[in-house]
Amino acid sequence: MTSGTSGSSNMLLSTKDTSTDFFLQGVCVGVDAMRKAFPGSLSLQRTLKLFYSPTVCHSEGGIPIGPNSSTPTSSKHMLYLYTTPAPAFQVLNERDALYLHLLFALKDPHVGTIESNFCSSVFYAFRALEERWEELVDDVEVGGISRTLELDGQVRLALEKLLRPDPGRASELRAQFSEGFQGIALRVWPHLHLVLAVDSGSNHIYGDLLRQHYCKDLPFYSLFYAATEGLIGVNLWPLEEKRQYLLCPRSMFCEFLPEEDLDSEQFQTLRMHQVEEGKNYELVITNATGLYRYRIGDIVKVAGFHNQCPVVEFLYRRGQMLNVRGEKVSEAMFLGALKNAVSQWPGAKLVDYCCAESGILGDSSGGAQPHYQVFLELKGVRNLTEEQRYKLDCCLQADSAVYRSFRIKGSIGPMRVQLVSQGAFEELKGHMVSFSNTSNTFKMHRVIRKKEYADFLLGKTVS
Repeated sequence: MTSGTSGSSNMLLSTKDTSTDFFLQGVCVGVDAMRKAFPGSLSLQRTLKLFYSPTVCHSEGGIPIGPNSSTPTSSKHMLYLYTTPAPAFQVLNERDALYLHLLFALKDPHVGTIESNFCSSVFYAFRALEERWEELVDDVEVGGISRTLELDGQVRLALEKLLRPDPGRASELRAQFSEGFQGIALRVWPHLHLVLAVDSGSNHIYGDLLRQHYCKDLPFYSLFYAATEGLIGVNLWPLEEKRQYLLCPRSMFCEFLPEEDLDSEQFQTLRMHQVEEGKNYELVITNATGLYRYRIGDIVKVAGFHNQCPVVEFLYRRGQMLNVRGEKVSEAMFLGALKNAVSQWPGAKLVDYCCAESGILGDSSGGAQPHYQVFLELKGVRNLTEEQRYKLDCCLQADSAVYRSFRIKGSIGPMRVQLVSQGAFEELKGHMVSFSNTSNTFKMHRVIRKKEYADFLLGKTVS
């Protein structure tokens, strides 16, 4: 089941061969690159693995339906790698499961890696740690589990058998948390080597936030470029700031549609040896599980070649493009303008954002002309002046000549920029994944297409 980032969730066939390809061509290759870049990462230290067990349903014929992500409990030998014990992976409530991930990780001062599919999960884990650290430290001290967690009796019993009172570790943790959360990851786990999670695409802002605050001075490795459809690319250059992925030609067969031809009625695909460095393309994939010349909607830039194979940078998803008058503003372009505007708002730090085209809002759109409704979660400011809000519109006009021309002509009205309460996007995520149970593969929608999601954020507006 796909995460539905740029449309409704789709069911795609997954086979053992899919998993084997992912492991042999992705995981093994990536771990080798990680070993060379971060030699300490292969020491005998456990990993804090942020994973949430999905609810799997079944088809009429009994075929399981769920997200395409391997469960840590699929092999009992894998569990030795992680700080979280097996019974905790039976907890389906994400809030309680996260608490258990944090509790068992805090007990181990020798954690070596923090791992998750996406940086968003890591960011929200540290935010939960900041909110609940006192409760967590009390549990470390007494060797118990808070009664605020709604756990099955057998699961709670199994977990409590694994805990022992540790007042010494609790004292260390209290001292560190009392000093604040800047750089807290390395202060709590001084032997950490890296954060292993995707920080490109829609997860870029979470990676920035972590590097600036919770995970200061820690390296990040964005290992895979992958989707429910299968493994697409692997990052062989962990130390490079730009996230570039070598396409894996034996995982799936890739074709390329030149970006400038996407709106034409007739176009011809290119193959790997025909693409040009510096140009943008939409990926078309054929895989071994029945997808034939399938457009996944990803736009990539060919950054170069490794031997003769293209190395790509992910740019944006076509379904996440703002387009009220044919201006076609991509996620990457909008985020660039937004970061520029935020840098000019004193004290403001961007936590999360999304946009909606005014057409889906109906009577609550607040303007006659089509426009963008922008929802922001910021840290460091409680309000913005009208002049500051308009700065975002100006920044986008500076980056997009087409958007600017429509604004000058009055075909597109000024943006409406609204601040939402802290945690609003985390609540929105919970609302979204409740319909698909794809928490581990969830990516925040930067352009929301459903009125109910826009109305939810309107209800969280504080300014």
